[in-house]
Amino acid sequence: MSKTKPKLIIIDGNALIHRSFHALPPTLRTKKGVLVNAVYGFTSFLLKALNEFHPEYVVLTLDKKGPTFRHEAYTEYKATRVKAPDELYEQIPLVKKVAEAFNIPIFELSGFEADDLIGTICEKTKKEKNLEKIIITGDLDTLQLIDDQTKVYTMSRGLSDSVLYGADEVRARYSLNPDQIIDYKALRGDVSDNIPGVKGIGEKTASELLVDFKTLDGVYAAAEKNSTKIKPRIIELLKEHKDSAYLSQSLATIHLEAPLKFSLKDISFTSFKLENVMGVFSEFE
Repeated sequence: MSKTKPKLIIIDGNALIHRSFHALPPTLRTKKGVLVNAVYGFTSFLLKALNEFHPEYVVLTLDKKGPTFRHEAYTEYKATRVKAPDELYEQIPLVKKVAEAFNIPIFELSGFEADDLIGTICEKTKKEKNLEKIIITGDLDTLQLIDDQTKVYTMSRGLSDSVLYGADEVRARYSLNPDQIIDYKALRGDVSDNIPGVKGIGEKTASELLVDFKTLDGVYAAAEKNSTKIKPRIIELLKEHKDSAYLSQSLATIHLEAPLKFSLKDISFTSFKLENVMGVFSEFE
């Protein structure tokens, strides 16, 4: 990335906290017995990103407890997820303390997920043509937001490695453009979020269909005409699960217009007090 353009780092807090909690041992506790493995992992990755990108702007987004508009559309959304241990949730306020020590603003909004806040912030800063945006996350849900201004920086292999995804990296992995990732999920589903997709269609077939027909609408137009480019069995599955495919498309789409009060000038990452940071580091040992 260019060193001359100003950079905005948008942190997917919940994804980093979950990834850190499961990647690091539960022996990371303070002398008082407080578990801080997720806080440590989050902070380590934050410092790595700050050192690598030297951003002018930084924000932290978090999920707000309670159902979202996706749960209203589909009651089974994320229903198969095993509830994380209380020891994970107990570390979210501690992560907030770290962010506050660094003077990083925190965004949460009832009814929306952190991804929707990330998408909205990306959308609200689109007019800033000179701004480079880096989404820091522990999963790949935000790949759909990648464009000329936006990349996704994610952990791989626990916390030790990281990958910076741009459009080329998405194409190399999926044979698709970032704007096709929503329809890819609509076809193959997403087990982690319990998005159903089209039963019987996996990663390979979903990619092949979108390479040939570009969009979900294009795939269905071809299926309705019984295109010879699609195997009869796949056409059957597509027709049988059409409602599920379009519901999945809606569930997989990151909202770009959450009612968020956001201004770039309010999130300038120019000053934090070192004593505040050292105080928090000392508290969490």
